[in-house]
Amino acid sequence: MIATSGLRWDLEAIAATVGGSVFGTTPIPITAVEIDSRRVAPGSLFVALPGARVDGHDFVDDALAAGAAAAIVRKGAGTTAVPRIEVGDTIVALRDLAALRRRELPVPTIAVTGSTGKTSTKELIAAIVAGSWASPRSFNNEIGLPLTVLAAPDDATALVLEVGSRGAGHIRWLLPAAVPDVAVITNIGLVHLETFGTQADLVAAKWELVEGLGDGGVAVLPAGDPRLAGRYAGRTVTFGSEAGADVRVGDLSLDDVARPRFTLDVGGRRRSVRLRLAGAHHAINAAAAAAAVVASGLPIDLDAIVAGLESAVGQQWRMQVHQGRFVVVNDAYNANPTSTESALRSVAAMGTGRVAVLGEMAELGPVAEREHRRIGRLVAELGYRTLIAVGDVHGMDRAAGGIAIPVPDADAAFAAAVDVLAPGDVVLVKASRSVGLERLADRLVEEATA
Repeated sequence: MIATSGLRWDLEAIAATVGGSVFGTTPIPITAVEIDSRRVAPGSLFVALPGARVDGHDFVDDALAAGAAAAIVRKGAGTTAVPRIEVGDTIVALRDLAALRRRELPVPTIAVTGSTGKTSTKELIAAIVAGSWASPRSFNNEIGLPLTVLAAPDDATALVLEVGSRGAGHIRWLLPAAVPDVAVITNIGLVHLETFGTQADLVAAKWELVEGLGDGGVAVLPAGDPRLAGRYAGRTVTFGSEAGADVRVGDLSLDDVARPRFTLDVGGRRRSVRLRLAGAHHAINAAAAAAAVVASGLPIDLDAIVAGLESAVGQQWRMQVHQGRFVVVNDAYNANPTSTESALRSVAAMGTGRVAVLGEMAELGPVAEREHRRIGRLVAELGYRTLIAVGDVHGMDRAAGGIAIPVPDADAAFAAAVDVLAPGDVVLVKASRSVGLERLADRLVEEATA
């Protein structure tokens, strides 16, 4: 993380915040928080986090030698380096430090969660709100979110936080570090059911973000979802393509590389929008972002909202379109049934000669085979010429029928793709991150542009 310009903490204040014991002293104030000993600078506070492969406690001496002002360590870890603060749990301490920093920042905070679209919506909000401080990449867990808050500068105009969840209580645990003024739920889809259990459990877990709103907080919710409608007693702003949405998308179309064009209606005021992002789903993400900015009360008019939306560029491995001898659409960052269907439909609008390279949509639990087979049928229904099914895809290849080519791994998928792709074709590459198809997509880009 980048050193924080606004921090000026002493060891006693930090110890009081995290409930720790101080050993030793430091003559310089704490001006940044770091968890990587290779990134510390004078004034850094090094927080030693446990890990399955690497334990930060093994690098406390390195961090202090590199100029760290002090370290936070777990009591009983055997570390005697000074200055240090000993705590019961260093991850909890990191969260509590972020909560302290959040209290120092009297700016609107917009927090975004949901099954899909969190990162894209967060990036669109940040593109609208000049001077905002947003989570880098997908910093949305118990480590990434606190680090984002801790690195926020004093002159930030707003905090835009992505909040992930792997089960009940995860968002609630993060709330002290986030304290949202605006809580955005992008959607509720079929994701992580292996860990959440049921759709009702998933809804409840995402709703924890709304439950964390304080007095005057605003919930930004997808219109038309009966699981969310009327659930929040406070102010709600809705978004979507439904007629009753407060922020509504209409007249949606895609250009020749699947970039959305649409009309954005905010309380009866309408503007035309052309996004630089590929994929029809980004129109709804844009509506969610616009609704969040409206809900925040920031002095940003509709023209500025549109300008921000149109300035946003795509994220790595998320519907990235690479044009060459054939077109590669790299959407390999992650996959679930909702995002895969959206990607398939968007690429289907890009022309003929369509090929899909799809891997497993992970963590679907009891609905895995049903959803993979549904996606297989959809590939055939949308007129794709070929489906290259990589690894265990739970019957997706059989559901697609004669267009499917099952292959065991990414290397075999590359060979199959090169064999079937012709000049002018479009190939979509998508799977859950655990499958690692982003490397395959990169190889296909090299092939297309050679």
